[in-house]
Amino acid sequence: MNAVGLFHQTTEPFGDDWQASATIDHLKIRARLLRDIRAFFEARGVLEVETPVLSQATTPDPHLHSMTTRYSGPGFPAGKDLFLQTSPESAMKRLLACGSGSIFQICKAFRNDEAGRLHNPEFTLLEWYRTGYNDRMLMDEVEELVSTMLGIKPGFRRLTYHEAFEQHTGINPHVAAVELMQRYAAQSSIAMADGILDRDGWLDLIMTHIIEPQLGKGQPTFIYDYPASKAALASVRDGCPAVAERFELYVEGIEMANGFHELRDPRQQGMRFKQDREKRRKMNLADIPPDMRLLAALESGLPPCAGVALGVDRLLMVLLKAGSVGEVMAFRVDRA
Repeated sequence: MNAVGLFHQTTEPFGDDWQASATIDHLKIRARLLRDIRAFFEARGVLEVETPVLSQATTPDPHLHSMTTRYSGPGFPAGKDLFLQTSPESAMKRLLACGSGSIFQICKAFRNDEAGRLHNPEFTLLEWYRTGYNDRMLMDEVEELVSTMLGIKPGFRRLTYHEAFEQHTGINPHVAAVELMQRYAAQSSIAMADGILDRDGWLDLIMTHIIEPQLGKGQPTFIYDYPASKAALASVRDGCPAVAERFELYVEGIEMANGFHELRDPRQQGMRFKQDREKRRKMNLADIPPDMRLLAALESGLPPCAGVALGVDRLLMVLLKAGSVGEVMAFRVDRA
């Protein structure tokens, strides 16, 4: 077989898969969006930073699945596994503890087991932290950024987690028994994945299947004051009930951003890592050791701050009225 014949034989199975999954026009708009985001923060004196994509630690959150790669060169023990980061949160908090002041980053993030209309294993994340801000103040800035980038009027709707559940399901999420949520799910024909759900699991199931698709229709909507059990890396405000100082933004039924008034107590953070590891054990997931460098940074003193992660691909998807995130990125995973 000659070289030309061999070339055609090896490339034929790919057909048109070598082509971009986004149009060139979409990629031009993407470039303009990234430029405008940077201009937004430059005008506010927020420093752009870059942190490693590879790290020796990652989140133990049982709902996030990290990817790993193996490093075999000098500087580490042979065969050292490194994590591809699910977000730059830990490294950015370490910079805050070093005295960086308010910072932002546009970066690649990686999550395993996530691919579909709203997900790609590799995606672009905008994350920023504002020193001296709380969650309410940061919600105002998120609204300003998103309304500017989408070319829509500000004045987003704001609902507490409690209000969202009451309006869409009639359930009080702070006191509802597991049995009540099980009955509601069955009556709503929600298919449950294999395994036994705890109380938070049932809240998540109802939120994702019933409430989320209705949020932000015609008017972007913030959900805030989550149950304390869903604090993740957010601080908890005492009250009856106590609530996590956390928010999420939804636009046209799509989760766009997730923000926190950041937890600064290293002991509390260490306890949450321990709880997440125990959840992973019960779910038969790989153990993730705690990020000791983050705990050391918190011990040295994290300034009062609020931070948020926003999906750039999803923002662009809404801007262009695209059917999936794959239509706004150069090559989705099946064409990478």
